[in-house]
Amino acid sequence: MNKTLIFLLILTTSCSTFFKKKTERVLARVNDDYLFESDIKGIVTPGTLPKDSLVITRSFIENWVRQRLILQQAEKNLTSTQLDFTRQLENYKNSLTIYEYENALVRQNLDTLITDEETQNYYDANQQNFLLKDNIVQIQYVKLPLKSTYSKQIKNLLNSDDQDDKNKLADLCEKQAADYFLDNQNWLLFSDLLKQIPIKSYNQEDFLKSRRDLEYQDSMYVYLVRFKDFKIKESISPLSFEKQRIRDIILNKRKIDLINRMQDYIYVNAQKKNVFEIY
Repeated sequence: MNKTLIFLLILTTSCSTFFKKKTERVLARVNDDYLFESDIKGIVTPGTLPKDSLVITRSFIENWVRQRLILQQAEKNLTSTQLDFTRQLENYKNSLTIYEYENALVRQNLDTLITDEETQNYYDANQQNFLLKDNIVQIQYVKLPLKSTYSKQIKNLLNSDDQDDKNKLADLCEKQAADYFLDNQNWLLFSDLLKQIPIKSYNQEDFLKSRRDLEYQDSMYVYLVRFKDFKIKESISPLSFEKQRIRDIILNKRKIDLINRMQDYIYVNAQKKNVFEIY
């Protein structure tokens, strides 16, 4: 009698879920697996155009069908042993738990202050690791409409090192230039500059060694370029170009050291308290 009641209870619960689902619109079916309208809630972000929403929704449904087909085929052909992922799931859970704990430890205890002296010392001791893979430049450039009447004035200001002239140049570029870059302290990849200015150069190294200033025009614009400095690939990269990378390296080393110290402390402390034994 008790078994009958338990069976009826399970059946009633299952039917409740079934009929609840039946009230929803079915979007797709693969054998006994159904995709309901509620299952795709949230896949389209608010404000998306109707035609784009339709494309996103159809793509999701198509992918769901494909995934279910493959999943059902796999379940038919794999043995119960092959389908038992208990150990993998346990290992994955353990890895995630340790990862979250280590991240919390790092957030709470990692010293993120890196002095210029530390950066300089690391750079000096590891210069062999800072060879350039690309050509880099320190430049200023201004892109003006072809018919601009300010080309000559901007060119003169661009070639001046006077601070008042620099201020005038910045103000004029803001009003008249189609594009400009006036920070000649930072390094840029020469290849990135070529994306902005149609410089014809068959050999970048020869071009950089022979050029300091450039005036070029195409059918729409005039380009004015002043080269302050350059470095050829395979030469030692300047510190200012590598500063952020060095900072990331130092922080990562500190992070690893912190985690290793934590692991060693837990192990040694547990050993002293006889928490574990190795047989």
